[in-house]
Amino acid sequence: MNGFMQWFKSSSKMKRWIFLILVGIIFACYGLAKVLVMKEISIAEVGEVIAIFAIGFVAIVVGLVCLNKRTLEVLIESSDERMENKDNVNLKSLIFNKTVYDKGPNIVVIGGGTGLDTVLSGLKNYTNNLTAIVTVSDYGEKSNNSRRELQMLPLNDIKDSIVALSANENQVGKLFNYEFKSGKLSGLNFSDIYFSAMKEVNGNFEDSIIKSNEVLNMVGKVIPVTLDEMKIIAELANGYIVEEKSRIPEVVSDKLTKINRIMINPTNCRPAPGVVEAIKNADCIVIGPGSLYTNVIPNLLINGVTKAIKESTAIKVYISNIMTEPGQTDDYSIADHINAIVDHCGTGMIDYCIYDTGEIVPEYIKKYNREGQDLVEQDISKIKGIKFLQRNLSIIKGDLIKHDPSLVASSIIELICDDLKYQDKQNDPQYLMLNNKLKEEKRINKIKKRTAKNAQKEREGKIPKSKKNKGKSKFSSKYSDRIESIREADKKAENKMKQRKNKENKTRVKTNTKVRTTNTRTRGKTVASRNTNQKKTSQEIREEMLKKLENSKLK
Repeated sequence: MNGFMQWFKSSSKMKRWIFLILVGIIFACYGLAKVLVMKEISIAEVGEVIAIFAIGFVAIVVGLVCLNKRTLEVLIESSDERMENKDNVNLKSLIFNKTVYDKGPNIVVIGGGTGLDTVLSGLKNYTNNLTAIVTVSDYGEKSNNSRRELQMLPLNDIKDSIVALSANENQVGKLFNYEFKSGKLSGLNFSDIYFSAMKEVNGNFEDSIIKSNEVLNMVGKVIPVTLDEMKIIAELANGYIVEEKSRIPEVVSDKLTKINRIMINPTNCRPAPGVVEAIKNADCIVIGPGSLYTNVIPNLLINGVTKAIKESTAIKVYISNIMTEPGQTDDYSIADHINAIVDHCGTGMIDYCIYDTGEIVPEYIKKYNREGQDLVEQDISKIKGIKFLQRNLSIIKGDLIKHDPSLVASSIIELICDDLKYQDKQNDPQYLMLNNKLKEEKRINKIKKRTAKNAQKEREGKIPKSKKNKGKSKFSSKYSDRIESIREADKKAENKMKQRKNKENKTRVKTNTKVRTTNTRTRGKTVASRNTNQKKTSQEIREEMLKKLENSKLK
């Protein structure tokens, strides 16, 4: 009985269909029983019995179909953690997860920082064949307690990439970023302790990272670009050399110059095992987004990496940054970013460039302007041999302008599906399922954006809850914050004008009352005099009339 009650209280969404089947059985049985019991039946009763039986039969069929569909959804959802807490998921997307993930395209993402994490977080919803090649550098900063005690390589970017590829990003992120506050482990991070233990168990650093896939239920794998201790050095335009990565932006700003070239020390850093092989076997290679001179280009300077990318038959995609970075890419355009990669690595590194053309409220840009940042100028006129794709990739998280993981991932997958190399696969089930997944994700993103916009407008009180956005142009909400501020300024101006008018009216009323009082006094005197005159005149008339009567013949 307890088990039945637990099932009854569960949120599997199956009880409704079982109830519908039972209702259908009752209606169908009632119709049959009524026919069997009746000795005589009229035409009206025949129609009633047919209607009841038809309703019951349709209810049974619909209930069985929906019950089987929901059973399949529950089975798939329970075995795929990527579908947890995801809205607007249908059976097609769930079936995709079980049939196509393992056969999805081989995608290699090269970079570091939050830009790399954004791309990985979106692409894991399309394929299991992901490889993240991550920067390993100490940024020129002093080693923290974990690195000094455990003698570990700088693992910040590797840690963040593992979190991005994990099934439960929030929980794994909290765990890896946890710092012990007391005891012998005080000041140590859990992630450094974990990697140190994995290194001792597996014998080397590389295997400890790769085998984290199984331990943490990751999608794809993370590979450090090199296992050598790598330092990043900057040569500025004025000839000044900066040997500490963390000081590069500061020195560039102080010297009022630009970065001329980025170098690594030692210059003969070897790629980590698996890096070159992953690039050669890739269907698509994604470079960026991220810090151009400290996270993107250093990976390409490792021996053999640039050569492997140029020789690869994969699609080579560069994701452009949305905002410039102070001390690195001040006043940079898209062309400047690409030219910097070409200057360091030569041509043949990029086939496609995807950049953002979404609308951003100017107020958010002003916050970046205060910190010396601005939008990357969309100048691509001087670049040849590269195809450029305009996409709406930006979102606002808090006060930050970032790439949307799902939009970036869908743009990359769409490019893979539309590439000429894959036209011969358009009839394959894998290709068809990938396209269906892409369309479904676009539909879900549209729904999410629409609901988010409406919820934000309702919170701000800009539109009533019952009002719908049907028939509005896509530019109707552009610069809404600025419009609202203008309206507030107009209201303040109107209030000031009203106050002035009220003051003027008050003074006018005072003067008018004085004038009125004086006028009433003078008018009263005049009226009184007129009344007296009128009274005397009437008395005289009466006396004259009496005199006339006395002197008349009637007397």
